[in-house]
Amino acid sequence: MSAQSPDPWNPELEQIIRDLLVSLRFGTLTLVVQDGRVIQVDRSEKYRLNKPGHIDGSGI
Repeated sequence: MSAQSPDPWNPELEQIIRDLLVSLRFGTLTLVVQDGRVIQVDRSEKYRLNKPGHIDGSGI
């Protein structure tokens, strides 16, 4: 069984990452890699709510 080198350039993956980053204000993008290839992209976004008594979003 020979190991195949992963393609270092994937325009489709690049576009997915760009689209997710453009719309992400606060949060993280995580790339899951298996056998040298990205198999999953996770996006986690944080929303802070301003409430009376928590003007800066603290207390959440």
